[in-house]
Amino acid sequence: MTPVVSVVVANFNGAPHLADALRSILAQSLTQIEVLFVDDASTDGSVALAEEIARSDPRLLILRLPENAGPAAARNRGLAMARGAWVAIVDSDDMIHPDRLRRLVAAGEAAEADIVADDMLIFQDDHATPPRRLLHGSLAAVPSWIGANQYIRANRLFARDVPLGYLKPLIRTEILACWRIRYAEDLRIAEDYDLILRLLARGARFRLVPDLLYFYRRHSASISHRLAPAAMDAMITADARFRAWMGGTGAAPLRAELDQRLASIHAASAAEAAIAALKTRQPIVALAALVRQPRAIPIVLRLAAPSRLLRKLRARRGVDAPAPAQHHSRPVICVLSRQRLTAGANGSSAYLISLCSALRDAGFSLRLICPSPATLGRVPVLRIAGEGDVFDHVALRGTFRIGGWFVARDPRVILHATLGIADRLARRFGVTRLSSLARPAPYAVAAPWTIDDFLFVAAAARGSADVVIADYAFLTPGIPYVLRPGATSAVVMHDLMSSRPGAFAALGARDSVASLDTAQEGALLAGAQIVIAIQSDEAATVRRMLPSDRTVVVAPMAVVPVAAPQPGDGDGLLFVGSATAPNVDGLRWFLSDIWPRIRAGRDQARLKVAGTVCNAFSQTEWPAGVTPLGRVDDLSALYRRADVVVSPLRLGSGLKIKLVEALGQGKAVVATTVTAQGVGDLLHGAVAIADAPGVFADEVLRLLADAPLRGQRAAAALAVARESFSADAAYAAVIDRLTTRCPEATEAIRCAA
Repeated sequence: MTPVVSVVVANFNGAPHLADALRSILAQSLTQIEVLFVDDASTDGSVALAEEIARSDPRLLILRLPENAGPAAARNRGLAMARGAWVAIVDSDDMIHPDRLRRLVAAGEAAEADIVADDMLIFQDDHATPPRRLLHGSLAAVPSWIGANQYIRANRLFARDVPLGYLKPLIRTEILACWRIRYAEDLRIAEDYDLILRLLARGARFRLVPDLLYFYRRHSASISHRLAPAAMDAMITADARFRAWMGGTGAAPLRAELDQRLASIHAASAAEAAIAALKTRQPIVALAALVRQPRAIPIVLRLAAPSRLLRKLRARRGVDAPAPAQHHSRPVICVLSRQRLTAGANGSSAYLISLCSALRDAGFSLRLICPSPATLGRVPVLRIAGEGDVFDHVALRGTFRIGGWFVARDPRVILHATLGIADRLARRFGVTRLSSLARPAPYAVAAPWTIDDFLFVAAAARGSADVVIADYAFLTPGIPYVLRPGATSAVVMHDLMSSRPGAFAALGARDSVASLDTAQEGALLAGAQIVIAIQSDEAATVRRMLPSDRTVVVAPMAVVPVAAPQPGDGDGLLFVGSATAPNVDGLRWFLSDIWPRIRAGRDQARLKVAGTVCNAFSQTEWPAGVTPLGRVDDLSALYRRADVVVSPLRLGSGLKIKLVEALGQGKAVVATTVTAQGVGDLLHGAVAIADAPGVFADEVLRLLADAPLRGQRAAAALAVARESFSADAAYAAVIDRLTTRCPEATEAIRCAA
């Protein structure tokens, strides 16, 4: 196989971070690659680590230099061996996004570029400061072309421009060979700048795309941010060499920018000399250096600011040294979610909390990361269910904390909440004028990702995850930004999203979630190693959609069954649901086509409706005998008193959580085939299934009239809940997969036992 990309990794004593770097490269979605690992005479265990990884992936080739020659020489050795159409440079302490090479090759080919680069996520290894992106301004907004003059200007030392020399672009191998351009081996820093500048000067086309795909690690052993005198002397020499290489005529169009950059190097050199003199208590020497080079004064003021010097001094004394990585006695799961996980919010929220509770009991520590302010919707203040009991830490972007409450920073959330409350009050009296202003917030789980979302994930995860769980397929793009390429990843699919558009269209309805086709959903789900389906029918479908190296497990909703069947206390019917499109459609159908038949057969029949589904109906839409209760935090009393629970859903996918909840409550249930999807084989004798309005009404009337039958159905429902929907039955497969892939969890469980 001829590789599309040759990835060159120069290494010197990079063992602490090497495994992360190599894993991130070998996990690329573009599989036609070769990885040329060039070891620069390391004295640590780098080579042994690389050899171990190479035994399981022949694409990793190991080259060893006999003596230490520097990163430029090591990269040149790799370039000489490269067979790919493109060559990529990745430092041995950095990481890359799993889709980086595919996306950059596609961008480069589409633009007919010779060089193509992306944005950098810059993070501290000790996570002492928040991660940030390299690009800003117009460069961060849209793809752009970079010319030689702009590139030189951007690489002036201590300038305000984006330092484009930090970028790690892909380069067409043929232009390196055609122009015989290689790294300058006397440069220990700025060697990337020197190489790219010579390519641009020869006419190479440089395309910059603002995607955040390269993860740049800064740590105490990094050399790229050190400006030692010898390094700056080498940069001055390289500048003179470039001018001579170009010749007087060739360098003329670049001379002004080159002169400014050279001046910045001299200024930086003088500033470093002055700071060194100050540290050794030689103020006269420092002053002389600044008099000779006045441009160095702003640099000294910037580098020697009191806060900065104090921080450095404390670090030297060990007072303010970065805290060591926290030792976790339990392996850490980072859960990425955009759901509003509040008590009684909706079925999918209840499912996630239930699953996470079981994982905590199995020996994991859980962190909940909500990376988008869209999670709030139009709720300005909320408390996260499970914080402290299930989640050891919760981070919600766009909020600040007051005790256990998360408060929205954006005042528009308060405005939208106020309009929503006013609209609901007005609708009770048939007034709908506010409805256009009080539209519900978009369904947050499908909100598009932003760069700020990705940076928030990186900051909140702090590189600590042993396992990452994405809550819905829409969240898998955030997994790489946890910055742990060796972590096990899983996605809770909740619903087969690609099956929903057709079902909604058939009934002339509209989904409340962004629609996906099969290919889109498959690609999102494939962003995790393990797919957690909540019912068997969808698991079978997803297995056909995914690559063979992905694992699909079934984990239905777990409930804690009540002690005994609850046939009801004569309180009539109960419908429970959130304001999702399937629930709204199902309840409308029930009220228009089924409820009149039930009332005709039993004029005293009553129906209570609990949940935010009530918000979708005006006061005038509720027929006689129906009582809307709105959101109810504790449903146990409603379930206990109700005679029959109804679930008349015609749309949607996934496991209907409220069906499982009703089974656990030991209730007689009448439901549709859609409600029972994926668990129908378990429900024989426990749940009445009816899809036609008349049959549905007849089943309800039969149960209302026959108390012994209600008791039998309630007992059968409770038996199904105990057998198939206990925590042990529901989550054993997930726990087994995660502990198998994460040995620390196995040890934690053993110790707990």
